[in-house]
Amino acid sequence: MGTDSAPLVLTEKVGEYITVITINRPERRNAVDGATARAMEAAIDSFEEDSESRVAILRGAGSAFSAGQDLKAAAVGDFGATERRGGFGVSKVRPTKPLIAAVEGHALAGGFELCLACDLVVASTDTTMGIPEAAKALVALGGGLFRLPKRIPYHIAMELALTGEARPAEYFARWGLVNYVVPREEVFATAVELAGKIVKSGPLAVQASTEIVRRAFDWTDEDAWKQQHVYADPAINSEDTQEGIRAFIEKREPVWKGR
Repeated sequence: MGTDSAPLVLTEKVGEYITVITINRPERRNAVDGATARAMEAAIDSFEEDSESRVAILRGAGSAFSAGQDLKAAAVGDFGATERRGGFGVSKVRPTKPLIAAVEGHALAGGFELCLACDLVVASTDTTMGIPEAAKALVALGGGLFRLPKRIPYHIAMELALTGEARPAEYFARWGLVNYVVPREEVFATAVELAGKIVKSGPLAVQASTEIVRRAFDWTDEDAWKQQHVYADPAINSEDTQEGIRAFIEKREPVWKGR
């Protein structure tokens, strides 16, 4: 791992339905340069195109989740972004299926913004998180400044943005940004368990629900009544909906077909 010949991003499956995507630059604390961002975009594309895969877990190799932008690479004009999916190859255009961040180690600056690109977060008890850019006379441009105040109260987000102070994962759990805080050795297993709960739900309903919740911040109530149907109707009119109803009546586990 971490050699020039090793893949910058690894992918594997846990069972039939869960994809694991790992940033594989432990020697650079999983910082993202242009090549890594392109590899991430390719991994996200593959996850999106895999009809069997219903949820992905994003993690980092080694002792850190991600240090965000590779500053050495950025200094020579090699930025960790792609034209289509944006920062880190995922932040601007996310997959339509849910992403779980499994944070084993620190998630600061771009690493924290990578967490904010995910839908659920499992972090270790020794994880610290934050956007320290302002303290270094920088501005966080990876989504942190506009996503953070949508996830936690305005004044808390503003304090973190302006002071640049890092806080433990438990602090963010208290504000609802982190779903679970567990010992480091339990982070991945907890993320897999959470993913397992998701795959028990109807896959089309999960996709529709993911998209609606993500967009809820940007819709007025009047718009939301109309716009939610763009994502919900394909799921509601699917074979899976009928299967869910039959399974409930017959008191058995449903068998989803994803159509």
